[in-house]
Amino acid sequence: MPIKIPDSLPARATLEGENIFVMTEYRAIHQDMRPLNLLILNLMPTKIVTETQLLRKLSNTPLQIQVELLHTSSHVSQNTDADHLSSFYTTFDQIRDRKYDGMIITGAPVENLDFTDVDYWGELCEIMEWTKTHVHSTLHICWGAQAGLYYHYGIPKYSLPKKLFGVFPHTIIKKQSPLFRGFDDEFYVPHSRYTENRLEDVLARPELELLAVSKEAGVFAVKSEDNRRFFITGHPEYDPDTLANEYFRDVKKGLRIDVPAHYFPNDDPYQAPIVRWRSAAQLFYTNWLNYYVYQTTPYDITQI
Repeated sequence: MPIKIPDSLPARATLEGENIFVMTEYRAIHQDMRPLNLLILNLMPTKIVTETQLLRKLSNTPLQIQVELLHTSSHVSQNTDADHLSSFYTTFDQIRDRKYDGMIITGAPVENLDFTDVDYWGELCEIMEWTKTHVHSTLHICWGAQAGLYYHYGIPKYSLPKKLFGVFPHTIIKKQSPLFRGFDDEFYVPHSRYTENRLEDVLARPELELLAVSKEAGVFAVKSEDNRRFFITGHPEYDPDTLANEYFRDVKKGLRIDVPAHYFPNDDPYQAPIVRWRSAAQLFYTNWLNYYVYQTTPYDITQI
């Protein structure tokens, strides 16, 4: 949240020059406030786990947020009880005439498929097109980021020689970006994917800004210049045991899988994981909500 200071305080110019968010008395007096309307399109098969992870991050702010959960109607979930979906989720046809301050599009375990081979690709494209006029700011995560970069900007994804799996160090390219305010010079994010976006493809699009990268994990955070779309290739919302559960699941299936990098002490999967990303994850979601949703969305939501 911003600090409120007198309009003429000398520190104002210095703080604003450092890209510190300050709010003058005039703006504070004239600022209208209401709950944020946030939509989560949950494409993960384990929907309850994913919704819990995201809600945990979104809830730890001073902001009042009204969250709705969305699932695709063109795909039948095999891992989530139908009663849960009917009780807590909505479909696109039910909300297509509404507008939202923010939206999250999650990842999905379909990255080895061509985009057009995903059974709900047509519906997802319709939803992503709809966000242009009905959502103030949309955050795309992992495969959802790859899908968004491909749909909006034609940026392809590429197969990796093996699964990128672990918790990797990252550095910030745009150090003054509000999205990374409060971050250390190096921060960690979990990744679990078989495909990547390449740096040269992102840099070739002038309407995109590269915000953060990893030497090992590659492109991490990208946004559109108008701040309407954000793309992250990792999972800052992951629980401490998420990668461990994925690892042991694949081992049990007899799949060839490396121990997650920078995760277990001494790479020993029978030791408790080291959590390196929790604080950065909380900052990330708080910053997105505050600077790119709450502070810039119209008070009259119909004006989005």
